[in-house]
Amino acid sequence: MTTPFPFTAVVGQDDLRLALLLNAVSPAVGGVLVRGEKGTAKSTAVRALSALLPAVAVVPGCRFSCDPGAPDPGCPDGPHEAGPGGERAARMVELPVGASEDRLVGALDIERALAEGVKAFEPGLLADAHRGILYVDEVNLLHDHLVDLLLDAAAMGASYVEREGVSVRHASKFLLVGTMNPEEGELRPQLLDRFGLTVEVAASREPDQRVEVVRRRLAYDDDPAAFAARWAGEEAAVRQRIVAARALLPQVRLGDAALRQIAATCAAFEVDGMRADIVMARTATALAAWAGRTDVLAEDVRQAALLALPHRRRRNPFDAPGLDEDKLDETLEQSAGQDGDGDDDPDGPGGGGQPAPESGPEGGGDTAARPEAGEGGEPRPAGAGAGEQAPVRAAEPFRTKVLSVPGIGEGAAGRRSRARTEHGRTTGARRPQGALTKLHLAATVQAAAPYQRARGRSGPGLVIRRDDLRQASREGREGNLVLFVVDASGSMAARQRMGAVKGAVLSLLLDAYQRRDKVGLVTFRGSGADVALPPTSSVDAAAVRLESLPTGGRTPLAAGLLKAHEVLRVERLRDPARRALLVVVTDGRATGGPEPVALAGRAARLFAAEQVASVVVDCESGPVRLGLAGRLAGELAGTAVTLDELRADSIAGLVRDVQGTSRRAA
Repeated sequence: MTTPFPFTAVVGQDDLRLALLLNAVSPAVGGVLVRGEKGTAKSTAVRALSALLPAVAVVPGCRFSCDPGAPDPGCPDGPHEAGPGGERAARMVELPVGASEDRLVGALDIERALAEGVKAFEPGLLADAHRGILYVDEVNLLHDHLVDLLLDAAAMGASYVEREGVSVRHASKFLLVGTMNPEEGELRPQLLDRFGLTVEVAASREPDQRVEVVRRRLAYDDDPAAFAARWAGEEAAVRQRIVAARALLPQVRLGDAALRQIAATCAAFEVDGMRADIVMARTATALAAWAGRTDVLAEDVRQAALLALPHRRRRNPFDAPGLDEDKLDETLEQSAGQDGDGDDDPDGPGGGGQPAPESGPEGGGDTAARPEAGEGGEPRPAGAGAGEQAPVRAAEPFRTKVLSVPGIGEGAAGRRSRARTEHGRTTGARRPQGALTKLHLAATVQAAAPYQRARGRSGPGLVIRRDDLRQASREGREGNLVLFVVDASGSMAARQRMGAVKGAVLSLLLDAYQRRDKVGLVTFRGSGADVALPPTSSVDAAAVRLESLPTGGRTPLAAGLLKAHEVLRVERLRDPARRALLVVVTDGRATGGPEPVALAGRAARLFAAEQVASVVVDCESGPVRLGLAGRLAGELAGTAVTLDELRADSIAGLVRDVQGTSRRAA
């Protein structure tokens, strides 16, 4: 067995270690989401925690780790008689990103259930993790429906498997820990809220601390057993402290004053729902028990807020998680004053004074308040190239029409285009390829019915054999690669116009986030094109690049299209199942170099030949329009929409799909 890195030997990362220990003391806190860059000891700390957890008493032979003192009456391996049992070490079960639903919740043998009426159930990872730790690395890359399943199990303390009327339930109580790198994409806010606590981790910038990290890691790699032995005393002390805190936890008193502070804090930070209040209360109680106290203090409430609220402040993918600590302190002081004996200082905290207004998101003084100048009406920033203008702020995003890829794909699960999936509406039946996962009952009965007499069946009922089983074919939605090709040339540089263009792209990025797409960003201006953002699951990164996008110069439309073609070629090799949607944001002009219009047409026809779904967002404005964007859409064999038509509430049409020409549709 591999010797884990000692928990107490992890350098720094105090918040991470505290959040993990609080969940070890009180699993009701609801788990931890650890956000941070690679190489910051996220996985090391989680794996080390399992060695600190006390041993678990289990019923011998029970695959579901029932407690012999209070066995689960509904255990599939039961019923068990209460009494003495054996012991095993607490487990840390790891859920791989590519795991199937059956691997997570368990597999039911449908063939035996139908033919013999036997519930032959093979437990999954949720059963293995019962009374231990369930660790999900890169939880943001896990399919949404799997995240929902494990969060539901964590909340209810049980897992349910239901297939064609056959149901199995078993206990599943575990400490849920998820880690993620925000650069690889975010969890949607609804899922963020389901994690009790969150911690942001980053590598230390202190040279001495970094030296100590390297020194300890090298010592561990040279001789893990000897390194662990040097930390055995500290590990034993923490293990005993966890046991003592668990025993003290039922005696901790959460008074009305602390409850008022919790409620006031959640209200002040405008978190949705009541889950935050409950998590803060449980966390503050666990903090008191960890400190060896039976009363919850204001310092416990403050620390609980710092761990339980930052991720619940995130309303959309472009909001950075975090908490204003000055506002937190002010709120705690005011709520403490309101709960006093009536001798509050009217001029002090809680005396009725209103808090100072927060600075707005612009926060930088008069820079954001400066009125927008017309094209060429603002001085060139220092260091800007010839013809280059300063970046402009995006207009407010809006809800866009649905743009989808025609046909039926088989790519990553998402919410944009039609695809054959494991989840969705049933569209037919087929013979199973490998293990049967979704039975099509009617098709199975239909396949078995003609052979009943030959199988000796003359009365009611059916004899069903493996060859009769039919897998349900299902249709759902997939996520696509949405590649934005944005014209940042001088013809687009009128400030009000570019602000509207950025607002439209930002709106499409929000839509891509909600539909679980990957996104990429190519820009073109001046003498060439650049990949501003390679394809990624992080729409946050795309929004940041878009905000800082400068404009000006000629319009090398062909260069932008050719660059996008190369990006799609490389991405197709990496992920051939994910279909692409090309979104070209331009007025259709092409200037610079010999025959720029003809060259752009030839580049566009490359996408048409490869049947890449395309849409051109026509940014042309003014009373006289040349219709160049529409011509470009024709060369791409795609469609064109104006900025106004892109809005979901536009009267120009209902939902607009990206359709090909009649030749492509045929």
